[in-house]
Amino acid sequence: MDLRNLICTHLDLPRLSKDLDEIGHDARVWSVHQWTRADMAVLWEAAKGFRALDLNDLVPSSTSPLVEVIHDGKNSLPAFTVFQKRFCRPTATSPSLGESLVGYNLQTFSPFTGPGYYVAHKSAEAGEVDIDYTVRPEEKPDGWPPIVSNNALLGRFVYAGMVDVVRGISSHVTLGRSKSANRKDWLDVWFVLVRENSAPSL
Repeated sequence: MDLRNLICTHLDLPRLSKDLDEIGHDARVWSVHQWTRADMAVLWEAAKGFRALDLNDLVPSSTSPLVEVIHDGKNSLPAFTVFQKRFCRPTATSPSLGESLVGYNLQTFSPFTGPGYYVAHKSAEAGEVDIDYTVRPEEKPDGWPPIVSNNALLGRFVYAGMVDVVRGISSHVTLGRSKSANRKDWLDVWFVLVRENSAPSL
């Protein structure tokens, strides 16, 4: 289902959110893959304060620790736009960050950039989540690649010193924008994520 008319013709974020909730996963992924860089930029501004986001939106509370939840993604870069972010709950709460998630990126250039590990935690802005590449996870599921520094390989040009700030669009769809953690400068890089459905862990 092409929902771009709810963005570029006349922005209707509540209707877009509702329609995304009502279609299945494959249709959600196909729909967001039609979104352009300009669409994502418009939605990013509109999504501020629209739908409060917390860590349970990324990994449902019913999910056991170290069980991955996959989010299919598309970014606003001119090439190699399709990727996945894979999240899970750690077994312990971070002493410095409190409740958090750990995760990594799966994309075409992972062999050259590294897996791009991060820790996701509440943002300073209410209702937003930071995906923080400056914090190195201490654990991961067995099937994930080894945890390496984001300063290694070409990862220092992609992940090092970066934070992605994520806002809610619908129950499965989130939208992010990248910024420099040190300079606090926003970058003109946006991405959309679609959480896959997963069975509750018992």
